[in-house]
Formats: sequence, structure tokens, C-alpha cells
Amino acid sequence: MRILNRLTKIFNNSKEINIDDNSKIIIMSDVHRGDGNWSDSFARNQNVFFAALNHYYQKNYTYIELGDGDELWELPDFKEIIRNHNDVFWLMSKFYEDKRFYMLFGNHDIVKKDKRFIEENLYYYNERIHKDISLFKDIQVHEGLILNYKDYKSKIFLVHGHQVEFLNYDIWPIARLLVRHIWRPLELYGINDVTRTANNYKKRHKLATKLIQWVKSNKHILIAGHNHRPYFPEVGDLPYFNDGSCVHPRCITGIEIVEGNIMLIKWSVKVNEKGLLYIGKDILAGPRKLDLYF
Repeated sequence: MRILNRLTKIFNNSKEINIDDNSKIIIMSDVHRGDGNWSDSFARNQNVFFAALNHYYQKNYTYIELGDGDELWELPDFKEIIRNHNDVFWLMSKFYEDKRFYMLFGNHDIVKKDKRFIEENLYYYNERIHKDISLFKDIQVHEGLILNYKDYKSKIFLVHGHQVEFLNYDIWPIARLLVRHIWRPLELYGINDVTRTANNYKKRHKLATKLIQWVKSNKHILIAGHNHRPYFPEVGDLPYFNDGSCVHPRCITGIEIVEGNIMLIKWSVKVNEKGLLYIGKDILAGPRKLDLYF
């Protein structure tokens, strides 16, 4: 009950955004941008991610990054992450300039809730004018967001999801210490971190069960990330959605809301009839009218 009350408290303090059938939104999480070396799980998907994000920018979508955008548990130097993925940060800054970007923090980038950390790190050095330039001037990094669809009483609650776990929320500094100094060196030798929710089937299932309990008690749609397991309920089921992650072995996943519909999508490298490679999108589930879930 304490954990579910915690989610409710976040819900009650979340910024609300009004959307309608003209709104176009892409939600992705667990990007885990790293330092570009071979232990950077995002590096293998960076071209797919950039192509997808550029598609959404050109099509006038709003991008919501639902936590764990950057791998700040393994890596203490945020500027090194920005240097290695400056194309992605440049594109996200374009979304922000157009007022089409919202950033939430997860457990692996929980330090973003510190406004001073953001001010000290989210910038790049412009060599032409020899000056530091802010990537997201005065940005507010959220713990939760609420999408108000039309005039419906039910809302769409966006939250990373780690808030229902003791290790990743209550004692996250200890979890970060273990990841940074024990599991990351072991991962360099090919040994996976079994304490991560994404790597542990039982923890993934337990997380989803707790989030579904919150949906059942509060009667709102909930979209989360964190366990890297894409999930799309059937109409009539409790409306808990999960957008998956951007560090799957051969693809990235996300959730689109467009023209009053919600769908689970995947971007990957494909091969056409002539044997040429290209980056394309598949719909994994949906589209379903949002109305059907309220």
C-alpha cells in the first residue's frame, strides 16, 4: 500500500498536458545513452534511434522520454555521454526549441531531478563562438506527467516505474554503487547484472503486477518503462502499457498516440527486395482508440 500511495503522490503532483485527436506523441524510454564504448548498450541502436526520432521531428510529433534516457549509474561523466551522442542531443534540443519535448527521470538518471545538476551538465561547448550553450534552457525534468485526453475524467499517467521497487527507489545510491563499481566491470567480461529488473524475469513480472494494481485502484491509464518489456493490453484488460526500451538487441520500441489512437511500435534495420538496408517501422500492437480504455 505504501508503494501504491507513493505512485498516487507522484500522480497528484504531476504536470498535466491537454491532448486531443490532433495530437501526435511518441513515448520512448530506457535509451541508456552511454559513452560509446562496446559496453554502451545504446550504441548498436543509435542510428535506428536517430532515424526514428528524426522521422517524428519531421512529422511534428511531441517526444516524451520516459526515464533512463542516459546511463548515469555506470557513468559519472554526463558530458562524455553528450559528446558521444551529440547528434541525438542536438535533435532533442530541436524538439525542445519547438516546445515538443518532455523529459522524465528514471532510476539510472535519477540525478536529473537535481536542477543544479541539469544546469551544470546539459550544455555543449560551441567552438565557433568559444562559449557554452545550453541544450535545454530552463528545462524541467519530471518524475511523472499526465496526459488529459479531451474532456474525459480518466487520465493517462506517465511514469518510469522504478518507484515501486525498494532497491531502485528507496536505496538507489547503494544500487548505483553496486552497478558502477561491481556489475559494470563484470559486464565488460560478459557477465550480466542479474539485479537489474530488465535482466530478471521475476522482477519484470513483479514490477508489472504492482503497476497494474495501481491502475486497478485509480482507474487511469498508466504508461511506464523500466523493465524493458513492451506490453499492450487488450481492450477490456486493465490499461497498463509499457513502451519497452531502446536497447533491445536488434530494435527499439515505443508507444505512439496519434489521432486518438494508441499503438506499440518497433523500429529496426530492414532489407528490401534488392537487398538494400533501410530503417523502418512496424506496428506491434494496435492501433486502438483511446476511448475504448477509459
